[in-house]
Amino acid sequence: METSYNLRKFVPNDLQAVMQANRVCLPENYTDFFFIDLHQRFPETFIVAEENGKLLGYIMCRIEVGLSSIGLGGLVRKGHVVSIAVMPQTRRRGVAQAVINKSLEGMQYYKAKQAFLEVRVTNEPAIALYKKLGFEISKTINGYYSDGEDAYVMTKKLA
Repeated sequence: METSYNLRKFVPNDLQAVMQANRVCLPENYTDFFFIDLHQRFPETFIVAEENGKLLGYIMCRIEVGLSSIGLGGLVRKGHVVSIAVMPQTRRRGVAQAVINKSLEGMQYYKAKQAFLEVRVTNEPAIALYKKLGFEISKTINGYYSDGEDAYVMTKKLA
């Protein structure tokens, strides 16, 4: 697929565009402090896609330490996809897949052994994409979202 957009690490100048994408695409919104804090702590996993100076989408992640949910044994570093959004008019161009793959590389930079994310159980396009990228549903969290919808936790082992 021909891509005319480019991927790069988030910089603080992207904050307003990222917050706008978050508001347009997702009901879960965050404070500007939250975005900047994740950027400062995990810059390798906060990726934006842009084209002609316009933000198409972003992904932000954090690295956590916890018990492996995929049988790696004991405490492991895990990359947590906190938020991903692609502007509606730019969907179906591989942007989400591209930012996810770039953030997975960033997680490996931080020595994460697995990646995980939460997704609405009704978000079939996202679930299909995550499965295509090697994520598997590992559990369901009842009432995870503020509107009461359940979430799947999807997990992927990293190389």
